[in-house]
Amino acid sequence: MLTLLNLLAAVALLVWGTHIVRTGILRVFGSDLRRILSKSVANRFSSFVSGLGVTALVQSSSATSLIASSFVAQGLITLGPALVIMLGADVGTALMAVVLSLDLRWISPACIFFGVVFFLSRKNTRAGQIGRVAIGLGLIILALGLVSEASAPLTQAPGIKVVFASLSGDTMLDILIGAILTVMSWSSLAVVLLSGTFAATGVISVGEGMALVIGANIGSGLLAVLVTLKTPGDGRRVAVGNLIFKTTGCVIFYFAMKPILPLLSSYGASPMAQVLHFHVAFNLTIAVLFFFFTDHVARLVTRFVPSVAAPVSQVEPRHLDNGALVTPALALANAARETLRIGDVIEQMLDGMLKVIRTDDKQLVAEMIKLDDDIDRLYTAVKLYLTQISREALDEKDGRRWAEIMQLTINLEHVGDILERILQDLRDKKIGERLNFSEEGTREIEEMHDKLIKNLRLGLSVFLNGDLASAKQLLAEKEAFRDLERRYAGTHLDRLSGQTVQSIETSSLHLDIISDMRRINSFFCSTAYPILEQAGELRSSRLRTSAPTGAYKPLPADQVPGPAK
Repeated sequence: MLTLLNLLAAVALLVWGTHIVRTGILRVFGSDLRRILSKSVANRFSSFVSGLGVTALVQSSSATSLIASSFVAQGLITLGPALVIMLGADVGTALMAVVLSLDLRWISPACIFFGVVFFLSRKNTRAGQIGRVAIGLGLIILALGLVSEASAPLTQAPGIKVVFASLSGDTMLDILIGAILTVMSWSSLAVVLLSGTFAATGVISVGEGMALVIGANIGSGLLAVLVTLKTPGDGRRVAVGNLIFKTTGCVIFYFAMKPILPLLSSYGASPMAQVLHFHVAFNLTIAVLFFFFTDHVARLVTRFVPSVAAPVSQVEPRHLDNGALVTPALALANAARETLRIGDVIEQMLDGMLKVIRTDDKQLVAEMIKLDDDIDRLYTAVKLYLTQISREALDEKDGRRWAEIMQLTINLEHVGDILERILQDLRDKKIGERLNFSEEGTREIEEMHDKLIKNLRLGLSVFLNGDLASAKQLLAEKEAFRDLERRYAGTHLDRLSGQTVQSIETSSLHLDIISDMRRINSFFCSTAYPILEQAGELRSSRLRTSAPTGAYKPLPADQVPGPAK
């Protein structure tokens, strides 16, 4: 029983190592790899080589498939070149299996040691993520050795032999097992390496290892389909075309296994090498067969695989009727209504921010950050809509309204950016480092949040109705909020001097949040300025006067200017 648990643990470590390498490479070089793939479609050979190279780094053809599918979905590349990239990706992952099967045991401790040092000391830097990749490589090599050690006693256990004999008595069953294991582990590379290791230790025969490899390739094609299932547009057609390649290879090598087996044995290679060379031959054969026929496969897939409709965004413009542009007053009303919807999304982000502070919900952070994209989309739509209104056709009143709408949309877009940054800081610092605000600090943030919501609603009301009394109240609220932020910054410093542990840990984050909330409130309250200025309730400047030499001198009382008329 202990031997079986050791084997399962080694297999799990192998799968985990491949996952760490894949995610680490994508975090460090993801944008670079995407750029390489997008620029490689000039000809078939460059597409093939880029797919091979990217997959050799990422160690996952499914990840490459997801990138290529996203390009096809966005119309950046056509389906034919994307399928050539996938042919290169399949060869790349096969070659990496051969490299990782070499005797690299001396590298494993070095990779793990230096990887841990870099990752822990520079976690949020590029060097730290490269350290994470090194840890994954070290774990893969270590896991392969552990699999060999754990599986050696199995070859001597009669009961285990009976189990493997019953599971591997049929080639089709072996292929099915390989496909299921690949989907379950989410890594064809891990299953191929595991099959080679089992063959090397005598747990299974070379022929059975080859059948598992065929299944792993089928499973890899299925994984690509699963990860691109909801890709909009033509994106999922890349994975379907790749699955056609894999299925064709499965049929060919199912019948070719018997003549290939003695051919590989004649070279005197080890059982593990034979299994891995078979894996390389499988993908190279597919690449040679389909290299010049990817466009034909693309046409076939396009004919039978329907395009997936792009998901409707949570927020899309509703009131920007282009037919109203000929009537400026109506068009301005439409733009104002759409601007109010931006305010609704801002309120939703504010509520989400407070909930994140209370619950440390990482998923909610991701959802709230996505709302900023909706804000940007509405802001862009309103801005472009306003620019289509003829300014010459606007009278003085409509001209002022045009400027008010434009200014408010700009301010709300800035607020969305500030909230996005606050949410990112909460995710990286508070949630990532498992910190908590003190009870007093949380209460202060909640009180400021409550005032923000009220001032947002009051500001939108002033924008909609132009009420002078509400505008004066809004300006008073701005001064009160500024005083509140100063007072709470002072009480926070008092808690620091009192050695409150939670306040010390979250000091920078806490002060940043209340300062950003003051900035947000200023954007909300700026709605009052056009109303107050039009009513003559604002001074032209907050400065009483200024001396030309740079020294400030107060004017006599009878020369102090009154309110602007």
